[in-house]
Amino acid sequence: MQFAFRGSRKYVSVIAAGALAALLALTLIPGASAKTRAHAKAHVKSHAKKHSRKSGVSISSIPWGSANGQAVRLWTLSNSNGMVVKITNYGGVIQSIWVPSKHSGTANVALGFSKLEDYVNDFQHQPWPASGGSGDTYFGAAIGRYANRIANHSFTLNGTTYNLVGNNGPNNINTLHGGPNAWNTKVWSASTRTGANSVALVLELTDPAGYNGFPGTVKVRLTYELTSGNALGVQWKATTTDPTVINVTQHTYFNLAGEASGPVYDQLLKIPANTFTPTDANLIPTGQFAPVGGTPFDFRTMHAIGDHILDATMPFGSQLTTAHGYDHNWVLGDAGRMKVAAVAADPASGRTVTTLTTEPGIQIYTGNFLVGDLVGSSGHIYRQTSAFTLETQHYPDSPHHIGQPGWPSVVLNPGQTFHSSTIYRFSW
Repeated sequence: MQFAFRGSRKYVSVIAAGALAALLALTLIPGASAKTRAHAKAHVKSHAKKHSRKSGVSISSIPWGSANGQAVRLWTLSNSNGMVVKITNYGGVIQSIWVPSKHSGTANVALGFSKLEDYVNDFQHQPWPASGGSGDTYFGAAIGRYANRIANHSFTLNGTTYNLVGNNGPNNINTLHGGPNAWNTKVWSASTRTGANSVALVLELTDPAGYNGFPGTVKVRLTYELTSGNALGVQWKATTTDPTVINVTQHTYFNLAGEASGPVYDQLLKIPANTFTPTDANLIPTGQFAPVGGTPFDFRTMHAIGDHILDATMPFGSQLTTAHGYDHNWVLGDAGRMKVAAVAADPASGRTVTTLTTEPGIQIYTGNFLVGDLVGSSGHIYRQTSAFTLETQHYPDSPHHIGQPGWPSVVLNPGQTFHSSTIYRFSW
Protein backbone atom coordinates (compact mmCIF):
# COMPACT_ATOMS: atom_id res chain seq x y z
CA MET A 1 0.00 0.00 0.00
CA GLN A 2 1.21 3.49 -0.83
CA PHE A 3 -0.14 6.14 1.52
CA ALA A 4 1.20 9.41 2.84
CA PHE A 5 0.00 12.44 4.71
CA ARG A 6 1.82 15.75 4.47
CA GLY A 7 -0.30 17.90 6.78
CA SER A 8 -1.84 20.84 4.98
CA ARG A 9 1.11 21.22 2.57
CA LYS A 10 0.63 20.47 -1.09
CA TYR A 11 2.93 17.76 -2.34
CA VAL A 12 3.66 15.97 -5.57
CA SER A 13 4.36 12.24 -5.60
CA VAL A 14 6.97 10.74 -7.84
CA ILE A 15 4.90 10.79 -11.01
CA ALA A 16 7.64 11.10 -13.56
CA ALA A 17 11.31 11.86 -14.09
CA GLY A 18 13.41 13.88 -16.47
CA ALA A 19 11.37 16.61 -18.14
CA LEU A 20 8.67 16.67 -15.47
CA ALA A 21 11.27 17.00 -12.73
CA ALA A 22 12.79 19.93 -14.58
CA LEU A 23 9.40 21.58 -14.94
CA LEU A 24 8.76 21.12 -11.24
CA ALA A 25 12.13 22.64 -10.42
CA LEU A 26 11.24 25.72 -12.49
CA THR A 27 8.20 26.32 -10.27
CA LEU A 28 10.53 26.58 -7.28
CA ILE A 29 13.44 28.63 -8.70
CA PRO A 30 13.18 32.30 -7.72
CA GLY A 31 15.04 33.40 -10.86
CA ALA A 32 12.47 31.93 -13.22
CA SER A 33 10.00 34.39 -14.70
CA ALA A 34 6.43 34.42 -13.47
CA LYS A 35 5.28 33.33 -16.93
CA THR A 36 7.74 30.42 -16.94
CA ARG A 37 6.71 29.31 -13.46
CA ALA A 38 3.01 29.50 -14.36
CA HIS A 39 3.64 27.49 -17.54
CA ALA A 40 5.55 24.84 -15.60
CA LYS A 41 2.89 24.62 -12.90
CA ALA A 42 0.20 24.10 -15.52
CA HIS A 43 2.16 21.20 -17.03
CA VAL A 44 2.74 19.61 -13.62
CA LYS A 45 -0.94 19.94 -12.71
CA SER A 46 -2.03 18.51 -16.06
CA HIS A 47 0.36 15.57 -15.72
CA ALA A 48 -0.87 14.81 -12.20
CA LYS A 49 -4.49 14.76 -13.36
CA LYS A 50 -3.69 12.44 -16.26
CA HIS A 51 -1.76 10.13 -13.95
CA SER A 52 -4.68 10.10 -11.50
CA ARG A 53 -7.01 8.98 -14.26
CA LYS A 54 -4.57 6.20 -15.18
CA SER A 55 -4.40 5.18 -11.50
CA GLY A 56 -8.20 5.04 -11.46
CA VAL A 57 -8.78 7.54 -8.66
CA SER A 58 -11.41 10.20 -9.16
CA ILE A 59 -13.58 12.67 -7.26
CA SER A 60 -16.80 14.39 -8.27
CA SER A 61 -19.81 15.96 -6.60
CA ILE A 62 -23.49 16.71 -7.01
CA PRO A 63 -25.83 19.16 -5.23
CA TRP A 64 -27.46 17.50 -2.22
CA GLY A 65 -29.91 20.07 -0.93
CA SER A 66 -29.41 22.67 1.78
CA ALA A 67 -29.14 22.82 5.56
CA ASN A 68 -28.92 25.77 7.92
CA GLY A 69 -29.55 27.99 4.89
CA GLN A 70 -26.39 26.76 3.16
CA ALA A 71 -25.84 24.63 0.08
CA VAL A 72 -24.79 21.03 0.67
CA ARG A 73 -23.04 18.72 -1.80
CA LEU A 74 -22.32 15.01 -1.94
CA TRP A 75 -18.85 13.98 -3.16
CA THR A 76 -17.97 10.62 -4.67
CA LEU A 77 -14.40 9.37 -4.26
CA SER A 78 -13.52 6.21 -6.16
CA ASN A 79 -10.63 4.05 -7.27
CA SER A 80 -10.15 1.45 -9.99
CA ASN A 81 -10.44 -1.45 -7.52
CA GLY A 82 -14.16 -0.86 -7.05
CA MET A 83 -14.05 1.13 -3.83
CA VAL A 84 -16.42 4.11 -3.69
CA VAL A 85 -16.78 6.50 -0.75
CA LYS A 86 -19.53 9.13 -0.63
CA ILE A 87 -19.05 12.09 1.70
CA THR A 88 -21.07 15.25 2.30
CA ASN A 89 -20.00 18.59 3.71
CA TYR A 90 -23.02 18.48 6.02
CA GLY A 91 -21.45 17.31 9.26
CA GLY A 92 -18.46 15.85 7.44
CA VAL A 93 -20.63 12.74 7.09
CA ILE A 94 -19.36 9.62 5.34
CA GLN A 95 -22.66 8.64 3.73
CA SER A 96 -21.56 5.29 2.31
CA ILE A 97 -18.50 3.11 1.71
CA TRP A 98 -18.80 0.64 -1.16
CA VAL A 99 -16.37 -2.27 -0.98
CA PRO A 100 -16.06 -5.37 -3.21
CA SER A 101 -16.25 -8.88 -1.77
CA LYS A 102 -14.13 -11.96 -2.42
CA HIS A 103 -17.00 -13.25 -4.56
CA SER A 104 -18.56 -10.66 -6.88
CA GLY A 105 -20.23 -7.29 -6.63
CA THR A 106 -19.88 -4.60 -3.99
CA ALA A 107 -21.80 -3.64 -0.88
CA ASN A 108 -22.14 -0.51 1.18
CA VAL A 109 -20.55 -1.28 4.55
CA ALA A 110 -21.57 1.96 6.33
CA LEU A 111 -24.92 2.73 7.95
CA GLY A 112 -26.57 5.97 6.92
CA PHE A 113 -29.43 7.66 5.11
CA SER A 114 -30.23 8.21 1.45
CA LYS A 115 -31.37 11.82 1.87
CA LEU A 116 -29.90 14.91 3.51
CA GLU A 117 -33.11 15.71 5.36
CA ASP A 118 -32.90 12.38 7.20
CA TYR A 119 -29.51 13.37 8.61
CA VAL A 120 -30.82 16.81 9.58
CA ASN A 121 -33.85 15.29 11.30
CA ASP A 122 -31.72 12.72 13.12
CA PHE A 123 -28.88 15.02 14.17
CA GLN A 124 -30.75 18.23 14.95
CA HIS A 125 -34.39 17.53 15.68
CA GLN A 126 -34.32 14.78 18.27
CA PRO A 127 -33.14 14.79 21.88
CA TRP A 128 -30.74 11.97 22.79
CA PRO A 129 -31.90 9.48 23.67
CA ALA A 130 -35.36 10.13 22.31
CA SER A 131 -38.14 8.64 24.39
CA GLY A 132 -38.62 5.17 22.95
CA GLY A 133 -36.47 5.97 19.91
CA SER A 134 -32.93 5.74 18.63
CA GLY A 135 -32.24 9.46 19.03
CA ASP A 136 -29.18 11.12 17.53
CA THR A 137 -27.11 8.36 15.94
CA TYR A 138 -24.22 10.46 14.52
CA PHE A 139 -24.15 8.14 11.49
CA GLY A 140 -20.83 8.69 9.69
CA ALA A 141 -20.31 12.13 11.21
CA ALA A 142 -17.24 14.21 12.01
CA ILE A 143 -17.27 14.62 15.79
CA GLY A 144 -15.94 17.55 17.84
CA ARG A 145 -15.12 19.76 19.64
CA TYR A 146 -14.95 16.97 22.19
CA ALA A 147 -15.77 13.43 21.07
CA ASN A 148 -17.37 11.10 23.59
CA ARG A 149 -18.54 12.17 27.04
CA ILE A 150 -17.60 14.88 29.53
CA ALA A 151 -19.12 14.30 32.96
CA ASN A 152 -21.34 16.89 34.62
CA HIS A 153 -21.29 19.03 31.44
CA SER A 154 -18.33 21.00 32.83
CA PHE A 155 -14.56 21.00 33.27
CA THR A 156 -11.87 23.15 34.85
CA LEU A 157 -8.87 24.41 32.88
CA ASN A 158 -6.16 26.71 34.27
CA GLY A 159 -8.31 27.48 37.30
CA THR A 160 -11.43 28.42 35.34
CA THR A 161 -14.52 26.22 35.30
CA TYR A 162 -16.41 26.06 32.03
CA ASN A 163 -20.06 25.06 32.06
CA LEU A 164 -21.06 23.21 28.91
CA VAL A 165 -24.43 22.33 27.42
CA GLY A 166 -25.52 18.87 28.52
CA ASN A 167 -27.14 16.50 26.05
CA ASN A 168 -26.65 12.98 27.43
CA GLY A 169 -27.52 10.90 30.45
CA PRO A 170 -30.17 11.44 33.14
CA ASN A 171 -31.35 15.06 33.04
CA ASN A 172 -28.69 15.70 30.36
CA ILE A 173 -25.98 15.58 33.00
CA ASN A 174 -23.19 14.86 30.49
CA THR A 175 -21.95 16.55 27.33
CA LEU A 176 -21.71 14.07 24.45
CA HIS A 177 -19.81 14.63 21.19
CA GLY A 178 -19.45 18.39 21.72
CA GLY A 179 -23.02 19.00 22.87
CA PRO A 180 -26.18 19.63 20.87
CA ASN A 181 -25.87 20.85 17.27
CA ALA A 182 -22.09 20.43 17.30
CA TRP A 183 -19.72 19.81 14.37
CA ASN A 184 -21.88 16.99 13.01
CA THR A 185 -24.67 19.48 12.21
CA LYS A 186 -22.60 22.19 10.51
CA VAL A 187 -22.13 22.82 6.81
CA TRP A 188 -18.37 22.78 6.28
CA SER A 189 -16.58 24.67 3.51
CA ALA A 190 -15.10 22.23 1.01
CA SER A 191 -12.35 21.90 -1.57
CA THR A 192 -10.81 18.96 -3.39
CA ARG A 193 -7.30 17.72 -4.02
CA THR A 194 -6.10 15.28 -6.66
CA GLY A 195 -2.78 13.49 -6.32
CA ALA A 196 -0.97 10.82 -8.30
CA ASN A 197 -2.50 7.93 -6.38
CA SER A 198 -5.23 9.52 -4.29
CA VAL A 199 -8.10 11.98 -4.21
CA ALA A 200 -9.12 14.04 -1.22
CA LEU A 201 -11.99 16.12 0.10
CA VAL A 202 -10.81 18.91 2.39
CA LEU A 203 -13.40 20.31 4.82
CA GLU A 204 -12.93 23.38 7.02
CA LEU A 205 -14.93 24.84 9.90
CA THR A 206 -14.63 27.62 12.48
CA ASP A 207 -16.08 26.77 15.89
CA PRO A 208 -16.57 30.07 17.76
CA ALA A 209 -15.52 30.66 21.35
CA GLY A 210 -18.33 30.00 23.80
CA TYR A 211 -20.31 27.67 21.54
CA ASN A 212 -21.84 25.02 23.81
CA GLY A 213 -19.65 26.53 26.54
CA PHE A 214 -16.20 25.64 25.16
CA PRO A 215 -13.48 28.31 25.37
CA GLY A 216 -11.44 29.51 22.40
CA THR A 217 -12.28 29.88 18.73
CA VAL A 218 -11.13 26.69 17.05
CA LYS A 219 -10.36 26.46 13.35
CA VAL A 220 -10.37 22.90 12.10
CA ARG A 221 -9.43 21.23 8.83
CA LEU A 222 -10.59 17.69 8.10
CA THR A 223 -9.20 15.80 5.11
CA TYR A 224 -10.70 12.60 3.76
CA GLU A 225 -8.38 10.85 1.31
CA LEU A 226 -9.03 7.72 -0.75
CA THR A 227 -6.01 6.00 -2.25
CA SER A 228 -5.52 3.59 -5.12
CA GLY A 229 -4.46 1.11 -2.42
CA ASN A 230 -7.96 1.03 -0.83
CA ALA A 231 -7.09 3.17 2.18
CA LEU A 232 -9.47 5.84 3.48
CA GLY A 233 -7.48 8.42 5.43
CA VAL A 234 -8.99 10.79 7.99
CA GLN A 235 -6.66 13.63 8.94
CA TRP A 236 -7.44 16.43 11.40
CA LYS A 237 -5.67 19.71 12.00
CA ALA A 238 -6.85 22.41 14.45
CA THR A 239 -5.75 25.63 16.16
CA THR A 240 -7.29 27.74 18.91
CA THR A 241 -7.30 31.38 20.06
CA ASP A 242 -7.47 30.45 23.77
CA PRO A 243 -6.65 27.41 25.89
CA THR A 244 -9.29 24.73 25.31
CA VAL A 245 -9.82 20.98 25.16
CA ILE A 246 -10.22 19.00 21.96
CA ASN A 247 -10.99 15.42 21.04
CA VAL A 248 -12.13 14.31 17.58
CA THR A 249 -13.32 11.13 15.93
CA GLN A 250 -15.03 9.71 12.86
CA HIS A 251 -18.37 8.07 13.71
CA THR A 252 -18.99 5.62 10.87
CA TYR A 253 -21.02 2.53 11.77
CA PHE A 254 -19.52 -0.49 9.99
CA ASN A 255 -21.20 -3.70 8.90
CA LEU A 256 -18.72 -5.52 6.69
CA ALA A 257 -21.37 -7.94 5.43
CA GLY A 258 -23.27 -4.95 4.07
CA GLU A 259 -25.46 -2.20 5.46
CA ALA A 260 -28.72 -3.57 6.94
CA SER A 261 -27.57 -7.18 6.45
CA GLY A 262 -28.31 -8.12 10.04
CA PRO A 263 -26.42 -8.33 13.35
CA VAL A 264 -22.63 -8.18 13.41
CA TYR A 265 -22.30 -10.96 16.02
CA ASP A 266 -20.37 -13.23 13.64
CA GLN A 267 -17.98 -10.60 12.34
CA LEU A 268 -14.48 -10.81 13.76
CA LEU A 269 -12.58 -8.19 15.72
CA LYS A 270 -9.06 -7.81 17.03
CA ILE A 271 -7.89 -4.95 19.27
CA PRO A 272 -4.23 -4.97 20.39
CA ALA A 273 -5.01 -3.41 23.77
CA ASN A 274 -4.19 -4.82 27.20
CA THR A 275 -6.50 -2.50 29.13
CA PHE A 276 -9.79 -0.65 28.76
CA THR A 277 -11.59 2.08 30.71
CA PRO A 278 -14.62 0.74 32.64
CA THR A 279 -17.54 3.13 33.04
CA ASP A 280 -20.13 4.01 35.66
CA ALA A 281 -23.89 3.89 35.27
CA ASN A 282 -23.81 7.04 33.12
CA LEU A 283 -21.08 5.61 30.82
CA ILE A 284 -18.42 7.90 32.30
CA PRO A 285 -14.98 6.29 32.88
CA THR A 286 -14.38 5.43 36.53
CA GLY A 287 -10.72 6.39 36.19
CA GLN A 288 -9.58 2.78 36.30
CA PHE A 289 -7.46 1.14 33.62
CA ALA A 290 -8.65 -2.47 33.82
CA PRO A 291 -6.82 -5.46 32.29
CA VAL A 292 -8.86 -7.09 29.52
CA GLY A 293 -7.68 -10.63 30.32
CA GLY A 294 -10.52 -12.93 31.36
CA THR A 295 -13.17 -10.32 30.51
CA PRO A 296 -15.53 -9.78 27.57
CA PHE A 297 -13.19 -6.97 26.54
CA ASP A 298 -10.29 -9.19 25.54
CA PHE A 299 -9.94 -8.92 21.77
CA ARG A 300 -6.17 -9.38 21.68
CA THR A 301 -6.84 -12.57 19.72
CA MET A 302 -9.27 -12.15 16.84
CA HIS A 303 -12.71 -13.57 17.57
CA ALA A 304 -16.38 -12.92 16.90
CA ILE A 305 -17.92 -9.72 18.29
CA GLY A 306 -20.83 -11.75 19.61
CA ASP A 307 -18.78 -14.32 21.52
CA HIS A 308 -19.19 -12.60 24.90
CA ILE A 309 -21.47 -9.63 24.24
CA LEU A 310 -24.32 -11.34 26.13
CA ASP A 311 -22.17 -12.77 28.93
CA ALA A 312 -22.77 -10.90 32.18
CA THR A 313 -21.14 -13.66 34.27
CA MET A 314 -17.55 -12.82 33.31
CA PRO A 315 -15.53 -10.20 35.21
CA PHE A 316 -16.75 -6.76 34.10
CA GLY A 317 -19.68 -8.46 32.37
CA SER A 318 -22.01 -6.03 34.13
CA GLN A 319 -20.47 -3.34 31.92
CA LEU A 320 -22.33 -4.90 28.99
CA THR A 321 -25.60 -4.72 30.90
CA THR A 322 -25.13 -1.03 31.66
CA ALA A 323 -24.18 -0.08 28.12
CA HIS A 324 -26.54 -2.60 26.42
CA GLY A 325 -23.51 -4.00 24.61
CA TYR A 326 -20.07 -2.60 23.86
CA ASP A 327 -19.69 1.16 24.25
CA HIS A 328 -16.20 1.36 25.69
CA ASN A 329 -12.74 2.79 25.17
CA TRP A 330 -9.77 0.47 24.68
CA VAL A 331 -6.37 1.86 25.69
CA LEU A 332 -3.85 1.81 22.84
CA GLY A 333 -1.38 4.35 24.24
CA ASP A 334 1.42 5.85 22.13
CA ALA A 335 -0.42 9.09 21.39
CA GLY A 336 0.97 10.64 18.22
CA ARG A 337 2.46 7.43 16.82
CA MET A 338 0.74 5.60 13.96
CA LYS A 339 -0.11 2.02 14.95
CA VAL A 340 -2.75 -0.63 14.41
CA ALA A 341 -5.84 0.07 16.52
CA ALA A 342 -8.14 -2.71 15.31
CA VAL A 343 -8.71 -5.32 12.62
CA ALA A 344 -12.27 -6.30 11.74
CA ALA A 345 -13.39 -8.91 9.22
CA ASP A 346 -16.46 -10.56 7.77
CA PRO A 347 -15.62 -14.21 6.99
CA ALA A 348 -18.48 -14.64 4.51
CA SER A 349 -17.61 -11.75 2.19
CA GLY A 350 -13.88 -11.70 2.92
CA ARG A 351 -13.99 -7.97 3.65
CA THR A 352 -11.48 -6.72 6.19
CA VAL A 353 -10.82 -3.24 7.54
CA THR A 354 -7.60 -2.50 9.39
CA THR A 355 -7.69 0.68 11.45
CA LEU A 356 -4.43 2.55 12.05
CA THR A 357 -4.27 5.71 14.13
CA THR A 358 -2.15 8.24 15.98
CA GLU A 359 -4.84 8.39 18.67
CA PRO A 360 -4.28 6.66 22.06
CA GLY A 361 -7.72 5.03 22.26
CA ILE A 362 -10.51 3.45 20.27
CA GLN A 363 -14.20 3.32 21.17
CA ILE A 364 -16.15 0.28 20.00
CA TYR A 365 -19.90 0.86 20.00
CA THR A 366 -22.31 -1.83 18.82
CA GLY A 367 -25.31 0.34 17.97
CA ASN A 368 -26.87 -0.37 21.34
CA PHE A 369 -29.55 2.31 21.12
CA LEU A 370 -30.81 1.52 17.61
CA VAL A 371 -34.38 0.39 18.22
CA GLY A 372 -35.81 -0.07 14.73
CA ASP A 373 -37.32 3.38 14.21
CA LEU A 374 -34.81 4.53 11.55
CA VAL A 375 -34.88 3.55 7.88
CA GLY A 376 -31.42 3.34 6.34
CA SER A 377 -30.06 4.11 2.90
CA SER A 378 -31.23 0.78 1.43
CA GLY A 379 -34.77 1.14 2.76
CA HIS A 380 -34.27 -1.29 5.65
CA ILE A 381 -34.52 -0.54 9.36
CA TYR A 382 -31.60 -0.54 11.78
CA ARG A 383 -31.63 -2.40 15.06
CA GLN A 384 -29.28 -3.04 17.96
CA THR A 385 -25.98 -4.68 16.85
CA SER A 386 -26.65 -3.77 13.20
CA ALA A 387 -23.11 -2.36 13.12
CA PHE A 388 -20.07 -1.39 15.16
CA THR A 389 -17.98 1.77 15.27
CA LEU A 390 -14.20 2.16 15.20
CA GLU A 391 -13.94 5.58 16.86
CA THR A 392 -10.28 6.48 17.32
CA GLN A 393 -9.94 9.10 20.03
CA HIS A 394 -8.44 10.34 23.27
CA TYR A 395 -10.10 8.87 26.32
CA PRO A 396 -13.64 9.88 27.34
CA ASP A 397 -13.90 12.46 30.15
CA SER A 398 -10.19 13.31 29.87
CA PRO A 399 -10.84 16.97 30.83
CA HIS A 400 -11.47 15.70 34.37
CA HIS A 401 -8.11 13.90 34.39
CA ILE A 402 -5.79 16.61 33.08
CA GLY A 403 -2.25 15.96 34.29
CA GLN A 404 -3.04 12.56 35.79
CA PRO A 405 -0.76 9.59 34.99
CA GLY A 406 -1.93 7.51 32.05
CA TRP A 407 -4.21 10.18 30.61
CA PRO A 408 -2.83 11.76 27.41
CA SER A 409 -3.46 15.49 27.30
CA VAL A 410 -6.47 16.90 25.45
CA VAL A 411 -5.45 20.52 26.09
CA LEU A 412 -4.79 22.73 23.07
CA ASN A 413 -3.13 26.10 23.60
CA PRO A 414 -2.73 29.12 21.31
CA GLY A 415 0.32 28.73 19.08
CA GLN A 416 -0.02 24.95 19.02
CA THR A 417 -1.48 22.86 16.20
CA PHE A 418 -3.52 19.77 16.96
CA HIS A 419 -2.92 16.83 14.60
CA SER A 420 -4.71 13.50 14.38
CA SER A 421 -4.58 10.85 11.66
CA THR A 422 -6.55 7.64 11.20
CA ILE A 423 -6.49 5.24 8.26
CA TYR A 424 -9.16 2.67 7.42
CA ARG A 425 -7.44 0.19 5.09
CA PHE A 426 -9.79 -2.19 3.27
CA SER A 427 -9.09 -5.55 1.69
CA TRP A 428 -11.20 -8.45 0.39
